[in-house]
Amino acid sequence: MSVNKVILVGNVGRDPEVRYVEKDIPVASFSLATTDRGFKRQDGREVPERTEWHNIVVWRGLAKVAESYVRKGTSLYIEGRLRTRSWTDQNNNTRYATEIIADQMELLGKRPEGGVAPLAPSTQTNSVQGVQQLIPPMPTEADSENDLPF
Repeated sequence: MSVNKVILVGNVGRDPEVRYVEKDIPVASFSLATTDRGFKRQDGREVPERTEWHNIVVWRGLAKVAESYVRKGTSLYIEGRLRTRSWTDQNNNTRYATEIIADQMELLGKRPEGGVAPLAPSTQTNSVQGVQQLIPPMPTEADSENDLPF
């Protein structure tokens, strides 16, 4: 038995980039920063804070929510799974990317000043989970074999 589960709470580093793949299926990608606080060791040495950057990918309904509500600086809770993919670039070098494919996303805190207006009054919520009933299921392993490398 194995488990591939990631839980992150962090801040969005760039506005989501939304693309549409076959049959008008939206997919959004953006970066998320998580920071480990710095501290002082017993011997007095300072350990600085450390920020990690994560590539997040959301599909279908979550991608539409990201397109409408998520902006640089937005605080998010993300739950999903790790996926590493590879491709060959123009110079015939093998490239790798590790991403979190999110199944769940919650907006944390308030919407930023000058934020995007909500899609409809019925979706005005800080919790994306309330909207998930309208979202089709995530792609299966068989569906994701045709993912585009972006």
